[in-house]
Amino acid sequence: ECRILSLLGEGTVGRVLECRDTITEGGCAIKVIRNVAKYRDAAMTEIEVLTHVALGDPEGGGENFNCIKLRRAFDYEGHICMVFDKFGPSLFDFLRTNRYKPFHPHTVQSFGKQLLIAVEYLHSMAMIHTDLKPENVLLLNKSYRDNKMYRVPVDHTIRLIDFGSTTWHHRHHSAVVSTRHYRAPEIILGTGWSYPCDMWSVGCILIELLSGEALFRTHDNLEHLAMMQHALETSVPSSVANKVHVSKRIDYFDANGKINWPNEATDAESYSAVGKTGIIRNVIEKHLSGEARELFIDLIKRLLEFDPQRRITSKQARDHPFFSINLESIEWKISAQKKTARRTSQQE
Repeated sequence: ECRILSLLGEGTVGRVLECRDTITEGGCAIKVIRNVAKYRDAAMTEIEVLTHVALGDPEGGGENFNCIKLRRAFDYEGHICMVFDKFGPSLFDFLRTNRYKPFHPHTVQSFGKQLLIAVEYLHSMAMIHTDLKPENVLLLNKSYRDNKMYRVPVDHTIRLIDFGSTTWHHRHHSAVVSTRHYRAPEIILGTGWSYPCDMWSVGCILIELLSGEALFRTHDNLEHLAMMQHALETSVPSSVANKVHVSKRIDYFDANGKINWPNEATDAESYSAVGKTGIIRNVIEKHLSGEARELFIDLIKRLLEFDPQRRITSKQARDHPFFSINLESIEWKISAQKKTARRTSQQE
């Protein structure tokens, strides 16, 4: 039995409660799913995934690979309930309460390597997370220290959470997955997705942690593709465009195979949104210099590769030289200007 202490968070699917186990007197977090069929189904998928994650890591229940460990699950009056250890805030919540100030490059490096270990572990078991984003990465604890105007997490240890959208490689794939800002081009274009879609999301997460802002802030498919081209300074390659079904190709491409943006329906707001999208090299140069800058640019461009067949894998990314350099003493290039970036955290 558990005693409810507080509400930790609430969303469309359900809520997370901070509780205390009345037997062990230990703290825990219970994810309570709304009694709605589709949410119950997702919860059962999450339990199945977490069970497999634990089986592959008998000593740590998945924690040796930076995945959250499911203590137990039960049904309470139609609500699926999952019990976890109590952790700190998500990386998104830490950014938000820190006025969207970025993390130190060494911290980004640490988060990135841990996240890639988790993703590689899932991929090795033929599972694709499909919803990687800062909201779904928790800090082990909430402790932080103040560095002038900014909060710095004391412990860099993270846990990957929310496996309700995780898909087995060999099972049916939904047409649309991933939260918009972290969605890979192959999902938008409907050309089929697999493990590489997780890698695109990792690239978006890493550059957001370094800059404090989401790279792609839009809710329109064509505008999103235009932002990608702007940020990457390259067009969607023909190897990708040619895979788009002929019935959908007219929605995204002109007669020459180029993204059909801008067009006669493009308004000033869309022009502005695409123009304000950061060019990757320029964004990174604001926060890194020298070898670290060039290595991080190379890593991000390999992660944000339009063609999923050419995109770097989780193992290749984890072995990238960016993760081998010492960034602890690097100068923290951070602007004192208050960031006001806002975005939705709901999946479209």
